[in-house]
Amino acid sequence: MIIIADGGSTKTNWCLLDDSNKKIYFNTEGYNPYFVDSEYIVNSLKKGLPQDLPFEKISEVNYYGAGVHNKEKAQIVVDALKEVFTTAEVEVGHDLLAAARALLGTQAGFAAILGTGTNSCLYDGKEITLNIDSGAYILGDEGSGSYIGKKLLADYVRNLMPKDVKEVFYNTYKMTKDEIMDAVYTKPMPNRFCASFSKFVYDNNVNIEYTRNIVDEAFEAFFRNLVSKYPNYQSYTFNCIGSVGYNFRNVLAEKAEQYGMKVGKILRSPIDDLVQFHIDRAAATAK
Repeated sequence: MIIIADGGSTKTNWCLLDDSNKKIYFNTEGYNPYFVDSEYIVNSLKKGLPQDLPFEKISEVNYYGAGVHNKEKAQIVVDALKEVFTTAEVEVGHDLLAAARALLGTQAGFAAILGTGTNSCLYDGKEITLNIDSGAYILGDEGSGSYIGKKLLADYVRNLMPKDVKEVFYNTYKMTKDEIMDAVYTKPMPNRFCASFSKFVYDNNVNIEYTRNIVDEAFEAFFRNLVSKYPNYQSYTFNCIGSVGYNFRNVLAEKAEQYGMKVGKILRSPIDDLVQFHIDRAAATAK
């Protein structure tokens, strides 16, 4: 039995694959090693994983995660997984590689993530060949849930939010400006906190023009500051994974076309296509 997992900063999608390729899916919270340590991950997994998971039969764990940018950060996740899956070989890779493999398989092209955070790359069918750093949620992450949420919260704190939207916002969250500032600047995982408000932008049905403009401006910044900086970017099809990209896919597709890119796959989650990638790779190796 093997496990394939795709971990964002907010949620991790897991798939247990048995010897006959039967799939069992389950979810836990996300684990970004920039914000959590090995001990946190272990405790969360012990609470969040299915209690009837056959741990002793799992021989391989393939984990792709947000924030796994270098060996030091990857090791935080490796140490945690080895403590939970004691008999398994553990391989930890970046969630951007998961996105590329799910979106493109063994074909070369462009892949992006628009979820809690943002990432993008060029991929040669095997490995990522170029990645322009998104700068994470403070310095960048244009187009992400945290970016959209920050804009919404900034308007609320500054009294720039339209009156009708502000009324719905307050009735939904019952948060004062001081409580928002406290959550952003003193509480753990502010990126996840900010990103949670992208749901309000998606659900909002008063003054739709206001919230659509927030999304449009976020995607404009994403293409202007990141996508358009890749060499010959217009020669690639635009492919994207993530809840934000998927939920606002109509606006995203329009923006891609404005920048001269044809639109390929826009998926909510990579897990199904990622599992198929591993099935196909195992079959090719067995030949």
